[in-house]
Order: sequence, then structure tokens, then C-alpha cells
Amino acid sequence: MKQLLIRWLVLALGVLLATQLVRGIYCSDTATLIVVVLLLSFFNAILKPLLLLFTLPFILLTMGLGVILINALLFYWAGNLVNGFRVEGFWSAVGGALVVSFTNLLVSFLTRGPPRPPAAPRGGGDVIDI
Repeated sequence: MKQLLIRWLVLALGVLLATQLVRGIYCSDTATLIVVVLLLSFFNAILKPLLLLFTLPFILLTMGLGVILINALLFYWAGNLVNGFRVEGFWSAVGGALVVSFTNLLVSFLTRGPPRPPAAPRGGGDVIDI
């Protein structure tokens, strides 16, 4: 439950930054921001894996750039579905998706703990299993 709340907070931070940095994205109030975060979480959990599966050849052909388009599409849909949250066009949606993705990447990098050492082998000896 703690991880889910952290993900929602990071997503909310990304959407809030997108409204401040990208021209063409507007959010009217905090309640609208909460609804957008919940809707984008639903999209990322349900729709995004399906879209990734169906567009896999396109994603491979574009060397991963198709994922940005899928994120922009989901961001644009959220702007169309939530009253008080507006995404004015495709390039605004791409910019917003990039800001949210970069925010998620940056926060994940900053909150990551130190690397764990590799686990010791079980059995405790120089036994070679064949």
C-alpha cells in the first residue's frame, strides 16, 4: 500500500510539473489533479500493457519511440475525460508525457537505495552440479 501511495504522489508531482512547464496543459484544482492521477494509474495498469502488446512491432521498428506515443495518447485521453483538466493537442500531450516520465525516472533514481551485494551460493562449498 505504501508503494502505491508513493507512485501516486510521484505521478501527481509529474502531472503538476507538466501543467507548469508545458504550454497547453491546464489543471483547475487539487481535486481534479487527484482524479487525473487515479485515471492515469488505471490507464497505466490496464490499457498500457494491452497497447504495448498490440503495437509491439511498431515499438520495435521505432526502437522504443512508440512507447512515448502511447504515453502521450493516454495523457491526451485523460485530458478529454476529466473536466477541469485540459490537454490542448498532440504535442502538448507528448510534452506532458515526457515530463511525467522524466519525473518518475528522476524520483525513482533519487529514492533508490544502495545496491545489494549478490547472494551467497547455497550449499556452502565448491560443489559442481551437473
